[in-house]
Amino acid sequence: MNKSPEISNDPWWKHGFVWMIIAGPAIVVVAGFITLYLAMSRPNEIVDETTYQQGRQSDMSIEARRMESGQAPAVLGRNHATTGIVPSAK
Repeated sequence: MNKSPEISNDPWWKHGFVWMIIAGPAIVVVAGFITLYLAMSRPNEIVDETTYQQGRQSDMSIEARRMESGQAPAVLGRNHATTGIVPSAK
């Protein structure tokens, strides 16, 4: 009364579940090579010292305006964590 499932004599490559199992890691490997290609073909631009200093001065002027506006200490702490500029005490 208890029927056991029929065993197929087909080769392994004719079963769809095998290809579903193989497809996951294969897609990840292909995506890895695409990511490697993109990283090697599009390098980051080099930031020179003058551009960096201009950005820092801009950050400092923004921070000075925030200090003048009297923001709450929590907001100043969040901004310090984001920008790296230590707020000065009033």
